[in-house]
Amino acid sequence: MSHAPSLSAERLGTARTSPLRVGFVLLDQFTLAAFGGLIDALRLAADHGGRSRQIHASWTVMSLDGTPRRASCGVVISDSSPLLDPAQFDYIAVCGGNDYLNEHHPAALLDYLRRAVSAGVRLIGVCTGTFAIAQAGLFEKRTACVHWNVLEAFQAQFPTLRPVTDKLFVDEGDVLSCAGSTAAIDLGLYLVTRHCGAAKANQAVRHMMLQGMRPSSLPQPHFFADLASVTDARVHQAVHFMEQRLDDPPSIDAIARYVGCSSRQLERAFSTALGVSPAAFQRELRKDYACWMLTNSPRSITEIAFDCGFSDAAHFSREFRRAFGMSPRQYRGGSRPPEVQDASLSVRTVPDLPPPAVGETAGRRRRL
Repeated sequence: MSHAPSLSAERLGTARTSPLRVGFVLLDQFTLAAFGGLIDALRLAADHGGRSRQIHASWTVMSLDGTPRRASCGVVISDSSPLLDPAQFDYIAVCGGNDYLNEHHPAALLDYLRRAVSAGVRLIGVCTGTFAIAQAGLFEKRTACVHWNVLEAFQAQFPTLRPVTDKLFVDEGDVLSCAGSTAAIDLGLYLVTRHCGAAKANQAVRHMMLQGMRPSSLPQPHFFADLASVTDARVHQAVHFMEQRLDDPPSIDAIARYVGCSSRQLERAFSTALGVSPAAFQRELRKDYACWMLTNSPRSITEIAFDCGFSDAAHFSREFRRAFGMSPRQYRGGSRPPEVQDASLSVRTVPDLPPPAVGETAGRRRRL
């Protein structure tokens, strides 16, 4: 896949004069959605009519040695430059992906990032590009925004740093970090607003058919339990399996098979680590998910019932009333007492839910 605009700034003579200049460094197995979202936010703000001229914003795509880089989805970006003088950019955006378990990025890359900061160039960690910046020692005394799915890996590699998953992106001045995926679009619009003005950001919003730019403080669109104090890997794996299937809850036997232990062993592990059975934990997780959806999502009660794995709205309402002493509609209306304000599980972030797949019906999903 060729990315012709990466070098067009030189031909157009605009790279040095545009108010927003970004150099993209692609790491192996980078996430295409995050890279594409950020660069397209710049592209659609840079010109008029989506013509892609690098007038108000400019960008250059680079890799460590100037060779093609393959995204995690298999797409190859073939048109990239070697690492250029960072001083010609306002930002260096490090785009990572499935390489986050690599604890030894090349010294040349880490030195380049340090030189950029020394030159007054701000860094952006896009998706797991944040790991490379952390390896360079550039997140000390700073908060790093990471994707919820790699939080534990980040904590394991960098136990002294402060990662967060309750934001889409974080701006620490000289270092910015972004959870990745569609949050990269919001970060791009944030940069466009800062350097090019709100009108150019709104131009990009319209072209991308978005409803607007999400603020950085918006929690990441996911929901999961806080297991920071749990050391049993089987419990972590089981809970992760549950979290990915809130709309179609797996049986305890299926969870045990996924983890690689017997159902009895899984029961004991949950009892020791959390003081509850796997089934009870799964029920509470779904109810907590429902609480957040009722407060933050415009979806109907019936849709939320299906999204949380209940067979229908009546089943959902019965279980919800049994747990919280009120109907889902009352909860949504804000009539809940103080003791029901917080969900029963400690959560680190909150969910968002995509619409059902085209043609999907409740009858095609297994329900309780």
